[in-house]
Amino acid sequence: MFIHTVRWRSVLRNTTALPIIALIVLLLMGLNACAPNGLGNSITPTQSQGTVTIGVSLSLTGTFAADGQATRQGYELWQEAVNRSGGLLGHQVRLTILDDNSNIAQTQSNYERLIAVDHVDFVVGPFDDAPTVAGAEVAARHGYAFINPTGTAPSDFQHGLANLFTVSLSAAKYLGSFERSVLSLPASMRPKTVAYASSNDPFTQSQIESVKPLLEQGGLSTAFYSIYDAANTDYTLVAQKIVASHADAVILGTDGVPDCAPFIKTFVQQHYNPKLLIATAGPDQGASFVSAIGKQNTEGLLVPNGGWWPTIDTYQNAQFTKAYVAKYGGTPDDISSDTVQAYSVGQVLSQAVDKAQSLDNAKVMDTLRQGTFKSLQGPVQFASDGQNRAMTAVLFQWQTGQLIPVSPKSSAQASMEYPKPAWP
Repeated sequence: MFIHTVRWRSVLRNTTALPIIALIVLLLMGLNACAPNGLGNSITPTQSQGTVTIGVSLSLTGTFAADGQATRQGYELWQEAVNRSGGLLGHQVRLTILDDNSNIAQTQSNYERLIAVDHVDFVVGPFDDAPTVAGAEVAARHGYAFINPTGTAPSDFQHGLANLFTVSLSAAKYLGSFERSVLSLPASMRPKTVAYASSNDPFTQSQIESVKPLLEQGGLSTAFYSIYDAANTDYTLVAQKIVASHADAVILGTDGVPDCAPFIKTFVQQHYNPKLLIATAGPDQGASFVSAIGKQNTEGLLVPNGGWWPTIDTYQNAQFTKAYVAKYGGTPDDISSDTVQAYSVGQVLSQAVDKAQSLDNAKVMDTLRQGTFKSLQGPVQFASDGQNRAMTAVLFQWQTGQLIPVSPKSSAQASMEYPKPAWP
């Protein structure tokens, strides 16, 4: 259990900005013109009080509340850790967290308020792709850096946002280890047919569209292909169509537990046992996934991710997992990828501030563009568009009640279990 990318991803369905929101944003921008914004070398009000404030908008309620809460855990665990070690340049860190109710218009309004009214010193990213872009655009207007955990869809990096820095692996690379593992099998053993189903979320769809042509070139024909509306879909109906395809392998572009679990439950009920079953998100969501489908049904399920698992020897991971268990209970296997990614954001911000020896956003951004950083997930080095170009994809599989890395060989703790065992 553990790991995100990643994270419930969404298209953020309620994207209509109400007129009142637009009015508020305009008013806040006006206020900002005559108020200090924390840039330059001057001391901001929060710094003069001995603290550095960091603002974030999270989906603490609404459709994506589970992921928002897990992301909050990561930020709060990092806040406690950095304050124990002396804070940022001697200033204790205080988080200001606003609930966006899983609504993109509220996300925009929240970041405008955090910067223009609350005058936070830094902002960090929310959960998911569309909110990441929305928040980064607001931050860019004010000259603020925007380090984010889960905005990894290829389209996120096509907006020309020079202030965007994503600590996690780009979604288009997630299924790389899976594709190489499948094509490394002897031709006689490989699955012959594949069923693909994905939400229309950029995070999931980009993964499906990246791997499909590569598998087809490797001789795996497509038995079923569907891109469904993430906002309004009968997952069971799509799952039944996959069952009817009798495909040897199934690749699900799921956003998380809420849509992944119905697919798996349908397959179990219909006694459909593909040789390979991988989902882009859901199997990585720790205890919530096990609770949704039953521990007995996890065996052999696959999920791609950036490079993190509970026992990995990465920067500060031992203290992170210990702190998580002490604060929230359970075991390190229960940790969500959302939590890991948020903590990684804090780690990178800490190192950038320390290297720059400044709390100035412009200087911190210059440092982020030039440096290499360490995180729970591995190395972080930002390309010009904000992608982390230093991280590699890892393939994970549920084996005997644990989610463990099986590819690449440099990270693997066991060989990939193939074919997947039949449902019990």
